[in-house]
This record gives sequence, C-alpha cells and structure tokens, in this order.
Amino acid sequence: MTAPTRTIVAHVRAPLLLEPVDSQIETLRACESEGAIDDLLLRSWPKEVTRSEASPHQEVLEAYERFESWADRRGVSIRPPFRERTSTSQVTGETRELLVTPLLCLEVYADDEFVGVFPHSEADGEETYTTDEAIATLRTGELPTPLGEEPTVETAANDGACPECGGSLVDGQGLYACAECEWVGTATATGEFAAYETPAVESERRGRVLESR
Repeated sequence: MTAPTRTIVAHVRAPLLLEPVDSQIETLRACESEGAIDDLLLRSWPKEVTRSEASPHQEVLEAYERFESWADRRGVSIRPPFRERTSTSQVTGETRELLVTPLLCLEVYADDEFVGVFPHSEADGEETYTTDEAIATLRTGELPTPLGEEPTVETAANDGACPECGGSLVDGQGLYACAECEWVGTATATGEFAAYETPAVESERRGRVLESR
C-alpha cells in the first residue's frame, strides 16, 4: 500500500527566532529534506488577533474556527494553547475581543485528509499532545494519532455545519453544499468535511504561505 502524502502546515508567531520554536522549525525542515514528511508550509501569525469581521487577519480566525470544529468533533480541546481575552481602550472605552495564538501550531494532513491540530488536550486537561511529541513522531515517518475519539461520518453529517461559515449544509447524496457561502464538499471516512476540489486546486489553496513579518 502506498504511504499517504504527509503535509504539515506550521503556524508560527513571527519572527521565527525564539527558542524553542526555531529548533522545532529546523527539525521540521530536516524532516522534509530527509523525506520523513513530503511538504512543509510555514505561515506566520501575530500574537493577538481581533475577533471581528473587520480584522485584517481573517485567515487566522478561519483557521481557529476550523481547529475548534475539529476539536469539538474529536472530543478534545485546543484552549490552551489558544486563549481568548478582552481589551478595553483607556482612550475610547471600546472593548475588543482578542484571540491569543500559540507560538507554534501544526496542521497535519495525510493526502487531502485533515489528521489533526497539535498541540491539543483531552477535554479534562489530564493529557496533552504537544508539538514536540508530534514532531518526534513525524521524524520516524509516521503520522501522529490525535487524542480523543475518532468521529464517524454520521457525526459529521448530523452536525450539518458548514466548515467555512458555520451555515447549514444540504446533503445531496453524499455531496454537501452550503447555501450561504456556496461551499461544496464531501464527508470523509473519519467524519471530516473536505472541500470538493481537484488535487491541484487543493494543493494551491493550502500552499499559500504567509511570509514572516
């Protein structure tokens, strides 16, 4: 059986010069050069992001919503490493809701299937699967197995929420469509929703790399 293509999307706070993050990134780069992983995509994000439709960091907010949706279906938690807080301006009195991002967060894909987000914890917080542990597994050429329970297709279908906008999905004989944002996709064997795109389009979508600022 052919091994799946292993793609890692590493979200990192810029600049990428802080220990132990830089050593983790270097290890991931070594994994790519040695063939332990097939594709490493680096994306930078700020320490804090305003949670509003006017935020210039919509990709970060969309990624967070995608991660939370996965964690809910898996029965695990991504808070921490993500945190939410409010900030009130002493000048205007305006209160903003902020999302605090982790130093490093990994999205793991096997072919076009979303394996999971690292780090994450059990719902009771007793056990955490760290990025160090995920990277150690990747170095062996294996994919890390997330904590929690593997969702079923029925779980995804019954949830009925669009992974892009959270709107309701219509099931057309296994092909799901969102009337609100026009997203179209399918439910995989692990219960994840996957966009119905050709491999070339999917690769291009995931391959947009944000340069570190």
